[in-house]
Amino acid sequence: MSVDLKKISTESRNQNTLDIDLVPTLEILKKINNEDKTIAYAVEKALSNIAKVVDKVYEAFINGGRLIYMGAGTSGRIGILDAVECPPTYGVDYDMVMCLMAGGEKAFIKAVEGAEDSITQGKVDLENINLTKNDVVIGIAASGRTPYVIGGLNYANEVGAVTSCITTSASSPIESIAAFPIVAVTGPEPITGSTRMKSGTAQKMICNMISTASMVKMGKVYENLMIDVKATNEKLVSRSLSIICTILECSTEDAKALLTKYKTVKKVIFSSFTGEEDLSIIDECLDKEHGNIRKAIKNYKETK
Repeated sequence: MSVDLKKISTESRNQNTLDIDLVPTLEILKKINNEDKTIAYAVEKALSNIAKVVDKVYEAFINGGRLIYMGAGTSGRIGILDAVECPPTYGVDYDMVMCLMAGGEKAFIKAVEGAEDSITQGKVDLENINLTKNDVVIGIAASGRTPYVIGGLNYANEVGAVTSCITTSASSPIESIAAFPIVAVTGPEPITGSTRMKSGTAQKMICNMISTASMVKMGKVYENLMIDVKATNEKLVSRSLSIICTILECSTEDAKALLTKYKTVKKVIFSSFTGEEDLSIIDECLDKEHGNIRKAIKNYKETK
């Protein structure tokens, strides 16, 4: 079935860049940069809807559910970029935030022609990961018309999962399918139809917001510090020690000793703020509040 490009706002021609192939290098960059300046304003208009999705994701996490992105091409790659950064940054399991991409994992590196046109494969991929009503499925599609994503969202609705979408085109089919649509209309691309540009940037910004805000609500951030960071390399070990030093106003040597004793930044902070040294009690208090350190510390102090 052919696609009517006239109905897709991201496919219209940008009047500001009609001469982009004639101007000097610096002018090319200025034209692209000027278009990029408009993206945050487009996302700003969608903040209230993004907030609704964040609350649904947080609710899903509390109930053992997952955040599942779905996309094809650039949209799928953006979902993968967001998902794979959550475990090292926030210490979550790799299946808590995940992304299904049309064409499978190999499509991240090299395009799989025609994969996005299958309206049935999205359902199959969700079935293969045992989608449940506790999950949130967010379809990412610049055009809002990707069959793979539409098929996945339709199936997610059937299962009873929360459905959302991230699209940069106005009045697209996906907007009416998702229960909580997010629409950030970024307008014509500097290069007509190249949605890896403004559309992709907007999608990345929105994914950043959804995953970050959800993790903040989960208590994986204290003030603005990532207290569930996994110290899996030298940089992250240094970051863990820096966080402890910053919060407790202690030396690096003291921070090292505390991290060795309590294993994680969060447990170090809990112990230091409560005086509790028993790791089993610390674990129990944190587990009771789903890892939310502020709530765990408050409840601990109220019971003492």
